[in-house]
Amino acid sequence: MKLEFHHINFVSDDVDRLHDFYTNVLGLDNIPQDSFPRTEATKDHGFDGKIRFATDGGMQMHLAERAFDVAFKNGQVINPVERGHIAFRTDDLPAFLRKLEENGIPYSDYGTTFAKEWHQVFFMDPEGNVIEVHQEVA
Repeated sequence: MKLEFHHINFVSDDVDRLHDFYTNVLGLDNIPQDSFPRTEATKDHGFDGKIRFATDGGMQMHLAERAFDVAFKNGQVINPVERGHIAFRTDDLPAFLRKLEENGIPYSDYGTTFAKEWHQVFFMDPEGNVIEVHQEVA
């Protein structure tokens, strides 16, 4: 099981302003939104908030609209777009989940709720920082 750093997610009430800062002021490149196929949200499931993307060529930034109701709406405990999170990609999500379970770390399994091509789980480190681990499901 391999983990690699994938992205940082920052949340904002003004996603365009945040994206403008990272692309125009800091000089990161825009990643077109259509590069990330999203799962369609409904009134009772998913997330339909605004998301923009930027990169330095390696690491990505996902800039999402803050939403306090995402965990409730999806029957989960952890809300990845309340305060933001860091994300890692794995090549073996079941093995990673076993590691969390062996260590008594609870997690929220969102599956492909947010992204059609990623199976995402979220959990917290000992300080309450939200961490995502996902695997491509193409």
